[in-house]
Amino acid sequence: MTAATHAPTIERFYSAFSQLDAATMAACYAPDAVFDDEAFSLRGRREIGGMWRMLCDATKAKGADVWRLSWRDVQADGRTGSAHWDAHYRFSATGRLVDNSIDARFTFTPDGLIATHRDSFPFWTWSRQALGTPGLLLGWTPMLRKKVRATAAANLATFLARQPS
Repeated sequence: MTAATHAPTIERFYSAFSQLDAATMAACYAPDAVFDDEAFSLRGRREIGGMWRMLCDATKAKGADVWRLSWRDVQADGRTGSAHWDAHYRFSATGRLVDNSIDARFTFTPDGLIATHRDSFPFWTWSRQALGTPGLLLGWTPMLRKKVRATAAANLATFLARQPS
């Protein structure tokens, strides 16, 4: 596979994301893919696809009126890729508006699917917007990061338990 294969995979992923199309997003991942960001550490297409379904469903239900996603700086070579993306959304747990700016790094399988995906963003900036005063006061602490990760994991486990196998 070449950069010409991997850059279109990244473009396809973000195009689907902008349309809240979680099924297409999930299809971009290898069965044994790994995803990590400030809230989730996931293994396998079922978990990763489940996260995107959960987030897309929540946005459709509670925030489609404000949803915007843009991406740029897509780069790829024969094995790795990267992109920058910006999301404007309503955080479903609090109803607060968030503008999140994220840098993504990818590796790919030999057949062109995403093997690893790491999203990085400033957690304190996100937590101030999404959580309000608690995020402002505690967003820099490991305690709040741990709580956000635990809540995200519990929400995803509940969501996946309700999905057909």
